[in-house]
Amino acid sequence: MNCYSRIADFVRELSGEGKNPRIMLDYSGNLLWGLKDMGEERVLDNLKLVTCDKKYSGYVEWLGTMWSHSVVSSTPVPDIKLHIKEWQDCFASIFSQKALKNVKGFSAPEMHLPIHPDVCFEYVKALKECGYRWLMVQEHTIENLDGTPIRRPHFPHKLVAKNSLGEKTEITVIIKTQGSDNKLIGQMQPYYEAKTLGYEKYCGLDLPSFVAQIGDGENGGVMMNEFPNAYKTAFQEIGREGVVSMNGTEYLELVKQTGLDEKSFMPVEPVSQGKIWEFLKEYSHGAADRAIEKVKQKYPGFSLEKASWTNDKDWVKGYEDIMDPITQLSAAFHKKFDNKNTDKANPAYKKALFYLLLSQTSCFRYWGAGMWTDYAKEICRRGMEALK
Repeated sequence: MNCYSRIADFVRELSGEGKNPRIMLDYSGNLLWGLKDMGEERVLDNLKLVTCDKKYSGYVEWLGTMWSHSVVSSTPVPDIKLHIKEWQDCFASIFSQKALKNVKGFSAPEMHLPIHPDVCFEYVKALKECGYRWLMVQEHTIENLDGTPIRRPHFPHKLVAKNSLGEKTEITVIIKTQGSDNKLIGQMQPYYEAKTLGYEKYCGLDLPSFVAQIGDGENGGVMMNEFPNAYKTAFQEIGREGVVSMNGTEYLELVKQTGLDEKSFMPVEPVSQGKIWEFLKEYSHGAADRAIEKVKQKYPGFSLEKASWTNDKDWVKGYEDIMDPITQLSAAFHKKFDNKNTDKANPAYKKALFYLLLSQTSCFRYWGAGMWTDYAKEICRRGMEALK
């Protein structure tokens, strides 16, 4: 359990030495719930120290995420907002509502960004309705509005999400640059890359470049063994002038203070959406689906699943035996509870919601058929039982 707790020790240690550390944390809701359910209060109490104590809270920024490690595009659309809200409720129950108000950025599981226009629109809409100010995205999961690759990854952009009806919404994005995530984080590559950069002209103003990286957890030797020393070594060197460390919201506040409004950020869209707009000329219900069918005929390699940090993982194809029960459970859940009179504090609702969200964890569809897929089917079965 130390791997989930020790970052708080690092921050307090460095702060005590007069250093100025920074870290952004992304813990799934079912991890936070699991720590609490297992009675690992020592882990949570340690994290509370750097989350709630003003002495340390400026060093740490929590990012919101889905409640379970659920890939957005393979999550039933009505459940996307449920994940986002349930994570917020889970976080607030542990760290307080006051701490939740400081959670402004969102980190999606697998760094996945939906390519389907209707799904992306609902996703961004849900993020904004839940109070999020910005989203972290992977460099290769977005493109300029003309379909070309982005050219300014070290500066904030605005993601434009438009649906089949022509409705549009936008959210600021901070770009995670390309590279092997854990290896680069484990060796503190963002700091050493930042040392090669400086101020650049962006949207008419001179702004400092911002290097953002994220690792996918403590699941390897690099993060477990190399990261602690690399992190401490970097922050022994990083000062308060020249190349400094900032968290995402902190950087966006700096950008705002220079006079650059987020509405002026360079616009981007999910990668490959340009091909869809090529065939979507009139807005109507189902227009995106019809356009996608035409795209597939012209571009045989086109895929809606490529926009994540693996870039080669299809979270739906080959997993129909899991997706069907998940879809059925979702439909049954909403049929029973989608009315204004639903008491969301009711244990029956909470139990059914728990199984619904848990069943959508991507891990059940990462390792292929076998034990993990069996887990998902059993969770769906229990969810259906809870709805009776």
